[in-house]
Amino acid sequence: MATFVKPENALKRAEELVNVGQKQAALQALHDLITSKRYKAWQKTLERIMFKYVELCVDMRKGRFAKDGLIQYRITCQQVNVSSLEEVIKYFMQLSTEKAEQARTQAQALEDALDVEDLEVDKRPEDLMLSYVSGEKGKDRSDRELVTPWFKFLWETYRTVLEILRNNSKLESLYAMTAHRAFQFCKQYKRTTEFRRLCEIIRNHLANLNKYKDQRDRPDLTAPESLQLYLDTRIEQLKIATDLELWQEAFRSVEDIHGLMNLVKKSPKTPLMVVYYAKLTDVFWVSHSHLYHAYAWFKLFTLQKSYNKNLSQKDLQLIASSVLLAALSVTPYDQKHGASHLELENEKERNLRMASLINFTLDPKGESREMLSRSSLLSELVSRVYQSITIGTLSKMIPFFDFSLVEKLSVDAVKYNFLSMKVDHLKGAVLFGNVNIESDVLTDHLAVLADSLNKARNLIYPSVKKQSKLGEKHGLAETVDKEHKRLLARKSIIEKRKEEHERQMLEMEREEESKRLKLQKVTEEAEQKRLAEEYTRRQEQRIRREIEERELQEAQALLFETQKGAKKKGKKPLLDGEKVTKQTLIELALSEQLKERQDLEKKLQKLAKTMDYMERAKREEEAQLIEQAFQQRLVEEKIFHEHEQLKAIELSRQHHAGDLQEKRRLARMLDNKFIFQQRIVNCRETEYNRLKKEREDKINQLIALRKHERETKRKMLFYLKSEEERLTRLREEEEARKHEEEERRKKEEAERKAKLDAIAERQRQREREAEEKERLRREALLRRPTETLSRSIDPASGPHAADPVPVAAAAAAPTSGKYVPRFRRERNEGQMAAPPEPDRWGRQDDHAPQSGDRWRNDEHRPSYGGSRTSSTSSSSWSSSRPRG
Repeated sequence: MATFVKPENALKRAEELVNVGQKQAALQALHDLITSKRYKAWQKTLERIMFKYVELCVDMRKGRFAKDGLIQYRITCQQVNVSSLEEVIKYFMQLSTEKAEQARTQAQALEDALDVEDLEVDKRPEDLMLSYVSGEKGKDRSDRELVTPWFKFLWETYRTVLEILRNNSKLESLYAMTAHRAFQFCKQYKRTTEFRRLCEIIRNHLANLNKYKDQRDRPDLTAPESLQLYLDTRIEQLKIATDLELWQEAFRSVEDIHGLMNLVKKSPKTPLMVVYYAKLTDVFWVSHSHLYHAYAWFKLFTLQKSYNKNLSQKDLQLIASSVLLAALSVTPYDQKHGASHLELENEKERNLRMASLINFTLDPKGESREMLSRSSLLSELVSRVYQSITIGTLSKMIPFFDFSLVEKLSVDAVKYNFLSMKVDHLKGAVLFGNVNIESDVLTDHLAVLADSLNKARNLIYPSVKKQSKLGEKHGLAETVDKEHKRLLARKSIIEKRKEEHERQMLEMEREEESKRLKLQKVTEEAEQKRLAEEYTRRQEQRIRREIEERELQEAQALLFETQKGAKKKGKKPLLDGEKVTKQTLIELALSEQLKERQDLEKKLQKLAKTMDYMERAKREEEAQLIEQAFQQRLVEEKIFHEHEQLKAIELSRQHHAGDLQEKRRLARMLDNKFIFQQRIVNCRETEYNRLKKEREDKINQLIALRKHERETKRKMLFYLKSEEERLTRLREEEEARKHEEEERRKKEEAERKAKLDAIAERQRQREREAEEKERLRREALLRRPTETLSRSIDPASGPHAADPVPVAAAAAAPTSGKYVPRFRRERNEGQMAAPPEPDRWGRQDDHAPQSGDRWRNDEHRPSYGGSRTSSTSSSSWSSSRPRG
């Protein structure tokens, strides 16, 4: 994978590769650049690269490469420049369309050229043989070779673009345009299979849009622009489906439009609804739903009349006539008479679906008096008036229909039990009713007669109204209530039985449906297997036929060559005029070749003998001549060698004389040469000694420096190690000290807690004793008689007036449950309380303990009447505490 510093370099490299014919390498280079993580920021150069990239993809029909590149480019420019992605996609579709049109034009031109190549010959032999072998015509073969690959690539292009643009709010218009172009492609080239797949793709896109509602850049269907684009796409889909006569797909398109309108709860524009109902009329007419067809025409008429102000009166009358004719085409009988329960349920579901498409909420089952089907009503009227009528008279009574059509409608009416009739073409008459059983007309007349006689009897003998006897019957209300409950219970039982019956029927239907589906699946699998075997058998037959034809052609060619050789030699052709087989031809050809090979071998042997004789004679004659030439050549070589030897000796003598002269000339400079050499050697030796001494000095300095560094490092390591050991020892001592302090603190805390628990236990014991004393004192006071209590209240009663016990008894008197007068209560309240008892130290402390006493427990505070003892206990404990 080549890497480029700038994207421009990749574009230049791709253009160079294209110029030398390496399009695959250029495409791979651009693909690596586009999918690389280095170029995630959008820039203008990437757009030019994408244009070149899609050109190469279209030229080479690389749909997968194009899809990968467009997806990466969408990620790059999604949040920056969406218009660039739109331009690239438009260019991609334009190139694909142009290539497909060019291939179609080329195929058409080729077919035209083949058609006018030879006016006298219908077909060339090779075309005829190829058509027999492949089973294809010339146009089909040219389309398969030229047009089909490009059409396939164009279809793949549309699918790729729709997949890239789906569920993107910023590219809704381009998505709609692509869908419209794909629809036109299917319509122009009659691609029904691709149209079904395209409808399914668009339907899945909308389903995913509703399923994943938290997706980023999701289109908002409640927006008017988005809704209009989606509806336009579905309306175009409906148009193309009706043009291609794909009525099932058209019905599904109508359901898509209706579901989209129900999804957004908004009514589309009037022109769209006009097209919607216009196409619905075609769909309902093809499905033989005449009632819904008439209602669709009525809705179309209402819309055109209400909103289309430019509609002429003539066009409005034409639409009204269509509404009337559609209403007249509704049959007055049920065409599902006698059908099974499952078929009726399916028909009911189908009717409900079609009624919802046109907002037809009424019951589609009309009454007979509202039906306007003229032909069926005329047939019924004739059957009621006439018992038999000639065909000619009936044709005159119905001049607006041919009798064949009347006969067809009558047969349908008889089929669905609307009337009873027979057509006798031998007698040329139409017979109404059935002579074997009671006529339906007579049955109706008897029923009418019975109703009339019953009404007449009631008029002659009116019924006498009896007076009510409700007052005479005492238990009538109870009886009515019981009867009502019984009826309700019976109704409940009937409903349960009905539900159970319906459930059983539903289970039976489900079982039948599952059996039918299984049988259908088995049948389809068997059919597919049979088709596969049939296809394999046809392929084997075709291959076997091709092999036999090829062998026959080879045998014919071999026979032709053999006969041509026989004619050249003047021989009679083999089996001239006789009918031969392929094996005979091969044997004849092989025998002829064997004869020719034997003749050729004989000729070669004779020629070899002749050549051996000639070669032997030639060598015997040329031996003497070769010896003479050799001797002459030896003499010439000897003379040449002697001449060259003398010449070399003379040349060596001259060179030696020159060298001696040069030696004498240079001998006088030999002393100067030695002096200069000695000077250079001394200078170089001095320089060498100086450099050697400097090098030794540097080495000694470096050794000393390294030694000093090692010593410093050793001391530093020793210091760090000693410091670390010291810190570790201090840390361990500190931890040991903290551990000892923690142990000591825990021990002191435990001792203090034990002391506090003992003190608290003693305090609780004293409080319990005080409470017990107070309880005993209260019981003693409560046992005294009431008179003693009265005397203790009087201040002049005796020397015990100042005793605090009567006061306490008076305070506790209300607890005895007896009434105390008000003046006594006031007198008691006016008296002073008794002085407090001295504590164990001889002090009289009538103050309560301070609130700051942390050892006081408020939960053990004495109740009413025991304040003195509690106060004494608290004072005693407060006095016994250590100060500070």
